[in-house]
Amino acid sequence: MISLQPLPLNIVFVSQRTRLSHVLKSRNPRGAGVILLFWATLGLVLLLAACQPRPASLKIGLNSWPGFDVIAYAEATDIFERRGLEVELVRFDNAQDTTRAMMRGALDAAFVNLWDVLQADPAEDSPTYIMVTNVSNGSDGIVAHKEISSVEDLGGRRVGAKLGTVNHLILLEALQLHGVPAQAVELADVSNEIAVTQLRDDRLDAAVLWEPLLSQTADEIGGQVIYTTRDTDSVVIDGLATRGEMARSRRTALKQLVLAWFDVMHAIETQPEEVFEIVAERLGQDPAAFAEDYAGLEKGNIALNREMFEGGRLKDAIAQLTRLFEADPRHGRLLREDLQVDAAPVMSAIEEWQP
Repeated sequence: MISLQPLPLNIVFVSQRTRLSHVLKSRNPRGAGVILLFWATLGLVLLLAACQPRPASLKIGLNSWPGFDVIAYAEATDIFERRGLEVELVRFDNAQDTTRAMMRGALDAAFVNLWDVLQADPAEDSPTYIMVTNVSNGSDGIVAHKEISSVEDLGGRRVGAKLGTVNHLILLEALQLHGVPAQAVELADVSNEIAVTQLRDDRLDAAVLWEPLLSQTADEIGGQVIYTTRDTDSVVIDGLATRGEMARSRRTALKQLVLAWFDVMHAIETQPEEVFEIVAERLGQDPAAFAEDYAGLEKGNIALNREMFEGGRLKDAIAQLTRLFEADPRHGRLLREDLQVDAAPVMSAIEEWQP
């Protein structure tokens, strides 16, 4: 069988020029007009293609958390494309690795907790917070054995919470709310999984966990949840962070990312079943269970971001986080003093966003 290969582009051009010359010599004005129209149309198509703006490319890191995972809806639909973006979502096992990769330049931005950004490793650039994605409102809490009925009862007890992590922050927030000094609690520096095991074996009196593990563990050990972040105006705040240089040089692309986030928030408010079904499918989870987990969060919509950036709530939260951090030096970490809050991308997106 003879294989017919397409002519190289330059050969096609020569052929058409030859044909045009032949037509002109034959004094066939109709044929010449057709050929001229062809080339004019081709030139216009190429010009329009060259003028089309290329999508802005962003590499964004995140770890598994319902408040972050909903961005997968934008990935599964045409939201990123409509906002002129090509977004690569890179998943990490823990928030510390996500923050570290962002600060070292392996990521353009990252969905991370404010507490983790404040403890980012030393780097040449400054961490910069540019949007809030959610605030914990019941998703996190403390589970204890049945003989412990309140946070006040934790004095002298052994409580599981990984030092320096958001779990440690949740414990400190609960202790402060109920007037219990941080040093009054014996802190076991263990992960969630180990904390659950040690609760079962009576090696811990209580542990900081998040849903659905929080309620499941309470039922399993015959204990009770003695505190959740719904009990206070929590400073367990999640959001989008980047580096100072990125916030300045990629301001337009970051604004488009915030617009895409607001599109997702609008979808959750108007068609939550579709959003949770699509996101849960991508994560290999049950949609109803994912929806229940997300229900324990205050959504990072336009209203919340206005409150955070315009109303001063974010600035107050950073001051409170600093006090909590200093109240328990057992974490052995240093607090970043150069954290920047850049409201420009989110405020610009708020002014521009339309449903």
